[in-house]
Amino acid sequence: MVLVGIKELIHFLNKLEESKIFYKLNKVRNEAIMVEIAVPGQRWEVEFMEDGTVEIEKFISDSNFYDLKEIEKLFRDFSH
Repeated sequence: MVLVGIKELIHFLNKLEESKIFYKLNKVRNEAIMVEIAVPGQRWEVEFMEDGTVEIEKFISDSNFYDLKEIEKLFRDFSH
């Protein structure tokens, strides 16, 4: 297992900027900093954990586009 710290996080962010890859920082969990990355057809969540581990989750588009009715489905399926 490769452990990373703040130095590696900063290097990663610099590399994203040099590569002109859009990202934003977020914090969802108490123990992690999330880097949200948007590239055509994909969204990546890269979380740098306080214990030095990194978790990556990728969301890949199915290439379909939906009309306004899809918003109704959003609220029907995901409202609490």
